[in-house]
Amino acid sequence: MKKVITYSLLALLALSLPACESLVEGLNKDPNNPTDASAELMLTGAELANITIHEGHTARLSGLWSGYFTGVDRQYKDLYTYNANGATFDQIWQNVYYGVLEQTNQIIAKSEQVNNRLVIGIAKVLQAHAIGTAAACWGDVPYREAAQIRDFPNPTFDPQAQVYADVQALLSEALEELTSGIGTSPGVADIHFGGDAAKWAEVAHTLKARFYLHTRAFDLAYQESLQGVSVPANSMMAPHGNTVGANENMYYTFVARSRAGDMNSEGAYVTTLLNPDHANYRGDAKTDESARFNYNFMNLGALSVTDGLVPNYRPIAATDSMRGFIAQSAAFPLVTYQENLLTQAEAGARSMDFATGLAALNEYRAYLNAGGYLDASYQQHYPLRYDAYAEADFAAGGMANPDGLSAADALLDEILEERYVSFIGQKLGFYDLRRTQKETVGIKLTPVTGSVIPQRMIYSQSEINSNTSAPSPVPDLFVPTPLNQ
Repeated sequence: MKKVITYSLLALLALSLPACESLVEGLNKDPNNPTDASAELMLTGAELANITIHEGHTARLSGLWSGYFTGVDRQYKDLYTYNANGATFDQIWQNVYYGVLEQTNQIIAKSEQVNNRLVIGIAKVLQAHAIGTAAACWGDVPYREAAQIRDFPNPTFDPQAQVYADVQALLSEALEELTSGIGTSPGVADIHFGGDAAKWAEVAHTLKARFYLHTRAFDLAYQESLQGVSVPANSMMAPHGNTVGANENMYYTFVARSRAGDMNSEGAYVTTLLNPDHANYRGDAKTDESARFNYNFMNLGALSVTDGLVPNYRPIAATDSMRGFIAQSAAFPLVTYQENLLTQAEAGARSMDFATGLAALNEYRAYLNAGGYLDASYQQHYPLRYDAYAEADFAAGGMANPDGLSAADALLDEILEERYVSFIGQKLGFYDLRRTQKETVGIKLTPVTGSVIPQRMIYSQSEINSNTSAPSPVPDLFVPTPLNQ
C-alpha cells in the first residue's frame, strides 16, 4: 500500500464537522511527519476519517443498491444500474487504511508510552469499526500486515472469517482498556463521547453483536447485545452543524447542495413499505408509519430539482419548522440504540426462543411509539403508532403473518423488515440484505437491471495497482463475499 493520506487531508476532513477546527489546528505543520501530532489530535482525525467511511459516498452507494435511493442523473444514474469500478472505491479504501488504521496504530503506540488505557481503548474501538466494515464490504481484506509499509509493502489479503475473528479480539482488548479506570480523558478531542469510557464500552459491545450477526454466531450476538448501547443518548453519532461548506450533514450537502438532482428516492423499495398510500404499505391495526415516512422522505413538487420523493432534508426555509432525517445539522447514526435492540431481537429469536425475540421487538416498538429517533417536529405533525404485538398476531393468517408462515418465521420476517426500514441511509441495510438473501424470510429486492443485486464492493483500483498480493482475478460486484456464499 502506498501512503497517500496525510494529516493535512485529515485537517480538511475536520472542516466537515462541528467544533473541530480548533482541534486540528497545526495538524499540517509537518505533513511528512504526522507522528509529531499528539495522540489526542490524532484521535480527532481518526474519528473524522471513520465518519466518512460510514456516512460518505459508499453509504449513498449502498443505499442505491439496497432500495433506499434512486440514481437519476450523471454518475449516480450509472451507479444505480451497477456500473461501478475499482476507482469508485479508492477514497473509502484510503480512509479505512490510512485515515483510521494507520492513525489508530500510532495513537495506540503513543498512548502506551504514557499508559493512557482509556485512549488506547477508544482507538481500538475505532479501528474495529473500520476494519469490520471493510470485511463486510469486501470480504477478504488486508489487516494483519496492513499499514506497515516498511515491513509489508504488499500486505496479504486475510480471509474474511479471520478478519472478523481478529476484530472480535480487538474489541475484547478495547473493553479491557476501557474498563481499567486508567488514563486521562481526551476531552473534546473525542468528538463522540468526550472520553466517556462507559459509553465507548457499550458501543464496543454493540459492534461485537453486529459482527457476530455477520458471521451468524447468533448466540454470541445476543449475549453482546445485552451489554450494548443501553439508551438512545449513548448512541455513537456523527455530529453536524449549520455552517455551509463546513460542518453540514454529508447527505444534506450531497442531496440539497453539491449534487442536487443526482439522487432521490422515487420508486425506492423502502418508500413502498412506509407510504400509507402504497399497496405495499407495511402498516396494520397496530402500526402507523405516517410519521416515519414523512420524516425520511418528502416531495417538494415544483420546488424540487428532481421529480418525486427525495430524502428529507427539511427545513428548506427559515420559517420551516420541520427537520428531516438528513437536515443540515442532523447527526448521523454510526452505532446506535436502535441497532442494538433490533440485533437483540433478531439474535434472540434465532438463538433463544420466540418469546425472547418478541419481547425485544416490542421493546423497540415501545421506543418508536414514544417518538423513537424521529425529530420532534414529525412526532407532533404526523400520526405514529407502534402497539405491542401479541404471539397470536404471528399465527398463520394473523395480523403480522398474512402469508401463512410458521410463527417463528413470521416473527423473524417482521424483525428483518423492521431493521430494513430503521436503517435507511446506513450500510447496515446493505449487509442485512446480502446476509439473509438465501433465507425464506427478509427483504428480497428486485434488481434494477439483470438478475442479481450487487453482493459486495469492488477492491480499490489503487490497491489493485500497487499491491502484488491483491486477488487475481478481482471479484466483481456480483460475487458474494465468502461468508455469504
